[in-house]
Amino acid sequence: MSPIKDPRSGARSVARKLAMQALYRLQLNESPWQDLLSEFAAEEDMARADREYFDEIVRAVVESRAALDEQLKDWADRAPAELDPVEHAVLLIGVHELAQRPDVPWRVVVNEAVSLTRRFGATDAHKYVNAVLDRAARVLRPHEH
Repeated sequence: MSPIKDPRSGARSVARKLAMQALYRLQLNESPWQDLLSEFAAEEDMARADREYFDEIVRAVVESRAALDEQLKDWADRAPAELDPVEHAVLLIGVHELAQRPDVPWRVVVNEAVSLTRRFGATDAHKYVNAVLDRAARVLRPHEH
């Protein structure tokens, strides 16, 4: 018998993808999180996304980006400003989810981040994202890891 799959998981994957794209865009052109929500509301994929989850990720990551970057310094081998924008956006989402969304298992957070990085990042960037988020999960979710 296969495990029961959460029907929201596909919609959340799309929400994470759109959030990664919004956070990527933010790194290239700073703007308020409200503008990102408005801009991405018209994206073709938004119809398949968990809109509330997208909104939460973007708002929370933008509002706490400095704190998330401080945390990333503990687990990454380079300063957040030196990260590739795709990797940085994915790591911000991953650290946010590990810290603020205990309802999402740490393995799901890492797998989703790795999938996004494989799709949009540099050739072996997914290995780096996996390693950083694994270190983060050991600290943020020691009871699960």
